[in-house]
Amino acid sequence: MAEDDEQERLILESLGRFLEREVASHVHALEHDDIYPAEIVEGMKALGLFGATIASEYGGLGLSATTYAKIVERVARVWMSLCGVFNSHLIMAAAVERFGTKEQKEAFLPRFASGSLRGGLALTEPDCGTDLQAIRTSARREGAEYRINGTKTWISNGIYGEIFALLVKTDPEALPRHRGMSLFLAQKGPGFAVGRKLEKLGYKGIDSAELVFRDYLISADRLIGGSEGRGLQHALAGLELGRINVAARGVGLAEAALEEAVRYSQMRKTFGKPIAEHQAIQLKLADMATEVLAARLLTENAARAYDRGERCDMEAGMAKLFASEAAIHASLEAMRIHGGYGYSKEFTVERLYRDAPLLAIGEGTNELQRVIIARQLIARNRV
Repeated sequence: MAEDDEQERLILESLGRFLEREVASHVHALEHDDIYPAEIVEGMKALGLFGATIASEYGGLGLSATTYAKIVERVARVWMSLCGVFNSHLIMAAAVERFGTKEQKEAFLPRFASGSLRGGLALTEPDCGTDLQAIRTSARREGAEYRINGTKTWISNGIYGEIFALLVKTDPEALPRHRGMSLFLAQKGPGFAVGRKLEKLGYKGIDSAELVFRDYLISADRLIGGSEGRGLQHALAGLELGRINVAARGVGLAEAALEEAVRYSQMRKTFGKPIAEHQAIQLKLADMATEVLAARLLTENAARAYDRGERCDMEAGMAKLFASEAAIHASLEAMRIHGGYGYSKEFTVERLYRDAPLLAIGEGTNELQRVIIARQLIARNRV
């Protein structure tokens, strides 16, 4: 345990130096112009972030979800967009590591861990987001290959990524619908094109794109696990880690908003004293600080459950729900505390305010999280 704690401390210290030296001073310009942070991504590769949760036997760092959540929180405090670059990639890697064949693990995980082959998760489609069982992208078996047709949208790393865990329908007539769904490792090539880059309110820098498949042929040995009909379960299992990631992002963003608000409230004066001495401002700061700590504890609780190998969709859902709402609230309150300056693009809180809403939508909406929490609560407490 002491050895793990020391490793975590060293990793977080190294990450902190990297963020301060290579990221913090460049965020404003990159985010403002929506520029992909290619040089920063190379630095993230060197730090091993693309292999953070991949086992050491495949060249990864083999970190626990608890440590990983702290990494995400630290990164999100500086620039949340960077979290998406490696999170989607690691969800894809987790699907291969947990459910892939021996050959798939040996062929892909070392390259995923080094960051030499990067990608993400391709689930969402234009006519379905939360209801993944309604996807229309199809894969038809043709001998030793599958022919894939369809469109995916809002895919993180869609432009600069090279390979994706692609959810498709291998049996559109199957009932229940999830039995006809499969997950492939789809690498860019003939028939696989990037449709367009999607412009966003916030969460800039990271590329979000539409992916189009027209008679895309893929070898049958790219079917994760080697058997059809398990794709939805494989994808949803990865989303547990994804929701812990989003929760940790919420903690980091909320903490950044709180730090900006505390700093500014001691500098700005009205009626002859710093606004931090006005009770109205103190009440806002107190609520923000309480929510940040509560969000962090919920996230740590979910991460520990994941590390124990327990089912944690309820815990991850609670953490994601609370932390994302805390981030939205904290960013708005920080903007109010800054007054007119908070609405200016010169100040960090404006970016935080635009980034925060994504957290309530990504990796399953907060409305869906409430449904998951309620269902699990009932299932775990049967009368």
